[in-house]
Amino acid sequence: MNKKTAVILLSGGLDSTTVLAIARSRGFDCACLSFRYGQRQDIELDRASAISRHQGVQRHLILRLDLDAIGGSALTTDTPVPKNRPFAEMEGQIPVTYVPGRNIIFLSHALAWAEVLGAADIFLGINAVDYSGYPDCRPEFLAAFAKMADLGTKAGSEGTPFQLHAPLLEMSKREIIQTGLKLGVDYSMTHSCYDPVGELACGCCDACLLRLKGFAEAGLKDPLRYVQGRD
Repeated sequence: MNKKTAVILLSGGLDSTTVLAIARSRGFDCACLSFRYGQRQDIELDRASAISRHQGVQRHLILRLDLDAIGGSALTTDTPVPKNRPFAEMEGQIPVTYVPGRNIIFLSHALAWAEVLGAADIFLGINAVDYSGYPDCRPEFLAAFAKMADLGTKAGSEGTPFQLHAPLLEMSKREIIQTGLKLGVDYSMTHSCYDPVGELACGCCDACLLRLKGFAEAGLKDPLRYVQGRD
């Protein structure tokens, strides 16, 4: 019996790696899609490549997008990455690490590749619980994109609707970690930091703080290597 193909948006981070494991556990033949978009944390692409190989993925496409030419984000410019923000502040405002249109752009490329592959399923790791307030991580955004996908593609217009899977949408970071561990995810291979120091995570940016909080709430030590004194 042939497996159904799904396109997985894989950044190399904790969430997307968990999503890849979930998709594989559901029996999908996974085609992973990553982006070199001018991000300062491009170490994540090395991790994404290693993770896809480790999980037995046969197709891993890394596309080049020059979002740094557009700018507008601390991840694609020299703007300082916020450090040590309180969790309440993360929930209350959109930070400068927001990349304008990123999930719209990423999903559009995933949609195009899925149509070429004959795949109707796309998985992504957006989360609306433990996150940094990004507007493109909300369920309303996902529902709107799914409707657009069916209206704006040959497959959708011919009666093959796309399914956008966001299995982590309502999970806390603790629940995500626990789910991944049950599926055999090796979180030491992942990378989450927005402002790494070489191969070390800074331990102070929003992504690091949320990750450390999730492991602490799960009663576990994060296997990621941090700048001394931050783990």
